[in-house]
Amino acid sequence: MEMINAVAALSALAHQGRLAVFRMLVQTGHEGIAAGEIARRLDVPPNTLSSNLNILSHARLIAGRRDGRSIIYTARYEVMTELLEYLMQNCCAGNPEICAPLAALVLDSRCCEEGQA
Repeated sequence: MEMINAVAALSALAHQGRLAVFRMLVQTGHEGIAAGEIARRLDVPPNTLSSNLNILSHARLIAGRRDGRSIIYTARYEVMTELLEYLMQNCCAGNPEICAPLAALVLDSRCCEEGQA
């Protein structure tokens, strides 16, 4: 990931409403969620949500697809991974114990495989 893309992604996430939307989409998984449902769950006006979704989309953090009259939004996990990798490049200055808690967190929070709870 180039620095300009990392800055755009971090800037998009540096807002309470957008961060809440992004976290919801990450937790929802690949099936995604309709814009109206996001607005309902987060209790935000549709125009505010639309603006937030537009900013996250321009930062390449989310994608939308039409399903009938709805637009279903999903997190772009590959971009999220690129951003995290960019932030972690050359981490620890040769001291892996510095990043050990983060590595453990990543392993603990990985998505469940099919059939696991």
